[in-house]
Amino acid sequence: MRILVTGARGQLGRELQQVLQGEEVIAADQPEYELTDSKLGEKIAAQRPDLVIHAAAYTNVDGCERDPDFAFRVNVEGTRRVAEGTAKAGARLVCLSTDYVFDGKKTEPYTEQDPVNPLNVYGRSKLMGEQEALKVCPKALIVRTSWLYGVHGKNFVKTILHLAATKPEIRVVNDQRGSPTYARDLAGVIVELIRRDMRGVVHAGGEGACSWYEFAEAILQEARSPCRVIPISTAASGRLARRPAYSALSTALLRQHGLRLPPWQDGLHRFMAEWLSAEVTPVGQKTGYSN
Repeated sequence: MRILVTGARGQLGRELQQVLQGEEVIAADQPEYELTDSKLGEKIAAQRPDLVIHAAAYTNVDGCERDPDFAFRVNVEGTRRVAEGTAKAGARLVCLSTDYVFDGKKTEPYTEQDPVNPLNVYGRSKLMGEQEALKVCPKALIVRTSWLYGVHGKNFVKTILHLAATKPEIRVVNDQRGSPTYARDLAGVIVELIRRDMRGVVHAGGEGACSWYEFAEAILQEARSPCRVIPISTAASGRLARRPAYSALSTALLRQHGLRLPPWQDGLHRFMAEWLSAEVTPVGQKTGYSN
């Protein structure tokens, strides 16, 4: 199968390329494949893919709040261009989306049927991107995930490890709960969803839920770091964009199809084993808008 992956150099894009070994993969990323390029759809169609996995996005939540026009150009218009190129090629489309399409008012995992109500520009832009994808490619698969991290690119886990190496204590929000998701596990599930020809919206996050504070504590415990973690409120964090207080995703639909992601603690343990033993991309090296 000929598969084009946007955001190919990002943390999920790299893992997708690993699990798709044996397929003909077109690694699409900046600067050749800019989501703001009006000719992006034509470039994608010219590659004649059988499948397009759209993993690129502008994921800086506070950055989206500061520059909503750019967020919408990338996450909405860019997704539409990807979908148009996919449709022109007669290919299947898989789009990655986010738990931030929900407002966090629930206290149990969100299902695919729950009403969406994003609190911030990032969530709105990703939701509108979902809608554009399904409008252009009605048989598309939308995979919503949460709190994504991996051995490549920039993410919360590597930020905590970096801070712990330079500070005796760090402060982390304790009133937001979600499902940390290891990019390698997500990539494997996406491939299985493709094999099952899944369509519509599917939630795929690490099993279980925790707060960012609990996640940080688990990271430092795995790293055997003496750094202390101090719990703080969202209000005290001073972040620009509103975040949902609870955004864990239900994986009941995945399980109905014989699929699951491991518990988030298991994914973190395997990530740390690789991170601490292998030479990987340094923290902060990737700053573009690929996942």
